[in-house]
Amino acid sequence: MTDKKTYPATEAQRQTADWNPMWDMLEEMDPDYLEAFLAFRSVPQTQGPLPQKVKEFIFIAINAATTHLWAPGVRRHIQNALREGATKEEILEVIQLTSIMGIHSIALAAPILAEESAAWEASQTGEGR
Repeated sequence: MTDKKTYPATEAQRQTADWNPMWDMLEEMDPDYLEAFLAFRSVPQTQGPLPQKVKEFIFIAINAATTHLWAPGVRRHIQNALREGATKEEILEVIQLTSIMGIHSIALAAPILAEESAAWEASQTGEGR
């Protein structure tokens, strides 16, 4: 009988609302690397004094930064921040602060915020997405 290797950090991350679809490809290519990355990444996400909403603000800023400009990450973390109770105005301020690095941050993130906050509001009133 062959022992099947387990990947607890990968499985734990997959169970959250914060799964990056790109990780499916990475898991196929190198599951050991993905496991190590997700285990490392999980430390500040699951521990420490910052409320999850604040962590999501930081993730939005990182993903919207002109040195990153990762729209899927901006969208995912805006969704997470809204779930954590963030307001559209709070998220917009995070985007505005990030735009200090370069206007591209707001050009990328503001339209995503408009879409996701509208979808969030619709889901809260029963109109769905």
